[in-house]
Amino acid sequence: MSQFPDPYAPGPGQEGGAAYIPAPPVSAEYGYGQYPNVVPPGLYFDQPSGLNLPNGTGLASVGRRIGAYFLSIPLFIVTLGIGYVIWGLVVWGRGQTPALQVLGMRVWRPETNKVAGFWFMALREIVGHLIVGAILTFITEITSFVLFVAGRKHQALHDVIAGTVVLHDPDKVLAG
Repeated sequence: MSQFPDPYAPGPGQEGGAAYIPAPPVSAEYGYGQYPNVVPPGLYFDQPSGLNLPNGTGLASVGRRIGAYFLSIPLFIVTLGIGYVIWGLVVWGRGQTPALQVLGMRVWRPETNKVAGFWFMALREIVGHLIVGAILTFITEITSFVLFVAGRKHQALHDVIAGTVVLHDPDKVLAG
């Protein structure tokens, strides 16, 4: 004989089996949806892209991004290549490339709500542009362009790899 009652034995006044005890009601204070969608201070919700962006900035337009792509070619030539590379290494820490700097744009990481740092810029530029974009194939470049033009966030393949978007920062809000 056990000192603990059998949970499956009929209780007093029951025909057979254990009594059904309903689970306690679920409180609205716990679980999914307990935190409202709150935009952090200093940011606003950009409806078309679905991202929280810094006040005073906006997602860079397709035309501005294409302009930066083509501006990098003469900048590379004028600085004899090596100057462009050095300039790039200096401004990567501020979330820019030389062409993005000239056109007032910055690379933003929506995941952290911060400007991309040196290592994310290195990932974006070396792995994204150089290895995936230039070395693989022309098909990769076309795919990247289609993703860039058709996507809500205007992310090219190198942006998807690094988890970044490009913002137009005309008032240099992100310069600090």
